[in-house]
Amino acid sequence: MRLGFTVNDIKTEQAGYTTIRLAMAAVNRGHEAWFIGVGDFAYDPDDRIQARARTVTGARYKSSESFTADLQGTKRSRTERLTVDDLDVLLLRSDPSTDTGFRAWAQTSGINFGRVAMRRGVIVLNDPNGLAKAMNKMYFQLFPEEVRPATLITMDREEIKAFVAAQGGTAVLKPLQGSGGSGVFLVRPDDKSNLNQMIEALTRDGYVIAQEYLPAAGEGDTRLFVMNGRPLRYKGKYAAFRRLRSGDDMRSNIHAGGKLRQAQITDAELRIAEIVRPKLVQDGMFLVGLDIVGDKLMEINVFSPGGLGSAQKFEKVNFTHAVLESLEAKVRYMSFYRRNFDNVEMATL
Repeated sequence: MRLGFTVNDIKTEQAGYTTIRLAMAAVNRGHEAWFIGVGDFAYDPDDRIQARARTVTGARYKSSESFTADLQGTKRSRTERLTVDDLDVLLLRSDPSTDTGFRAWAQTSGINFGRVAMRRGVIVLNDPNGLAKAMNKMYFQLFPEEVRPATLITMDREEIKAFVAAQGGTAVLKPLQGSGGSGVFLVRPDDKSNLNQMIEALTRDGYVIAQEYLPAAGEGDTRLFVMNGRPLRYKGKYAAFRRLRSGDDMRSNIHAGGKLRQAQITDAELRIAEIVRPKLVQDGMFLVGLDIVGDKLMEINVFSPGGLGSAQKFEKVNFTHAVLESLEAKVRYMSFYRRNFDNVEMATL
């Protein structure tokens, strides 16, 4: 297989990233893995998609650190102008929330070029048309209400205050755009004097999400990976882990000081995964991360779900193999259709 990995910037990739782990596993299985920054695409006059892409020249790697060093170095990597249309699979793994300000153009670049590459029969995952729908947290509201906390999205200060009051004075406020726990406030009943300032700070950047606070969030959340609409399971183990808060910080994100623990997947998590499965499949979401608190879904990461390495650490199973096996199967199916049928468009396999 010839695999392309679209990332924000090759220079900022880190050894622990899931994208790096997937690419290393692909190389170790004998496949080609090409990295493409969101600014490296080109639409040529002949209607073909090209890209300045980089790959490693090593044949097998024992650690993601050595793989990353080769990828970002010059001795054991090479860069060439690659015809993206000739790839078997293009994985869109850039995170639009990290490209703001002067790089706002980069937020949809992978989606736009990926959509064109699909015309030539390249398998593009996650589906760029589905990703375009998920460019902000409003996408979350399109999933069944029974798995979501009560939510209000508005810029009106009085509506936000009324929602918080209806929740007994305790609610979560966060921006509609963004991720990673940035700009998240927990409002408590004794925070009335500061509520106006919180709302003002958030509305400077646009719409505000006011959300029901789930007491179970005090125990952290569970990241469960879903692949092809089903919980990702390999050798009897679920690809999942728990994130616990650090001190009084309500965020369990790792960069906010959260701690990692092994997850115990119960019927509650599996029920949520089953409820959201139809829409994930409909939108072509191949690999996603579900963030679950108690019996509610808090967030769906469809752009660059990370943490497969953390799941591997606790479960002692390399889940990248399951992902690569699924990609290999998709390529085999595509090859079969090309050999046996004319003018067949690739559907979700």
